[in-house]
Amino acid sequence: MSQIRVRKHTARYWTATFDNEPVNLMNPATVYELDELLTSLETDPDVRVVVFDSANPDFFIAHWDVTTPRDVVAGMKTEGATQRGMHPYVDVQTRLGRLPVVTIAAIRGRVRGAGSEFALACDIRFASRERAVFGQFEIGVGAVPGGGSTAHLPRLMGRGRALEALLGGGDFPAELAERYGWINRALPDAELDTFVDSFARRIVGYDKEVIVDIKELVNRASLPPDEEWLAATQAYLVSTARPGAGRSRMATLLENGMQQDSEVERNLGHHVARYDDNAD
Repeated sequence: MSQIRVRKHTARYWTATFDNEPVNLMNPATVYELDELLTSLETDPDVRVVVFDSANPDFFIAHWDVTTPRDVVAGMKTEGATQRGMHPYVDVQTRLGRLPVVTIAAIRGRVRGAGSEFALACDIRFASRERAVFGQFEIGVGAVPGGGSTAHLPRLMGRGRALEALLGGGDFPAELAERYGWINRALPDAELDTFVDSFARRIVGYDKEVIVDIKELVNRASLPPDEEWLAATQAYLVSTARPGAGRSRMATLLENGMQQDSEVERNLGHHVARYDDNAD
């Protein structure tokens, strides 16, 4: 795989590191690599925990690559997704929570849009207090979030805070994300790696059958049903086909450095509310 580096600390404990410079954009290739990795996690009898982290301390997963043609996104296919009647991106997101493995996101840097949705689909989220930033900016570029944030955030935050995040499109620093329930904990950056490693190694000492049973019971009480994901994906595809202010705003953002390691990308939650052609 070219975008995800897998390290097997032991047979029971893996790390998967996102490494897609310059800002760890997610694109169809990322989804296909995740599909391959999840298949390994689903079939390996020994692995109990996988930690997802980033090679870039400023960007965990920036967001989806907005320059990917819409027809390419709509036409993505994988065998498992076809069998389940899902888009491959949604198939990957829903499988994360159902894996017979504990998935932990160790987050440094920006994680917005599809990146945030990936983190939300993981079982547990720990973040750097100083460096992690969260956001669902899609409304600013005329899109409905299509990968599970509309399903996960209300369950984690409550309705009002979820609408604040999804309708405002702004950035949430790690301490506020922790207070709202977006993540489990915000930790001092210098302590994040040690804490996550210690927590993961604690879990790998337990029986896999018990881990799987506990996840299954918690999933029954907390995971969104598939129809919520399917509705969101359809709404995303419909929204991205409409003309509107979001299209022109996205073009302006790209012209000013979006998707590069730039001031616009680093502070996207601020810039996404600018350049409104309809503003008074």
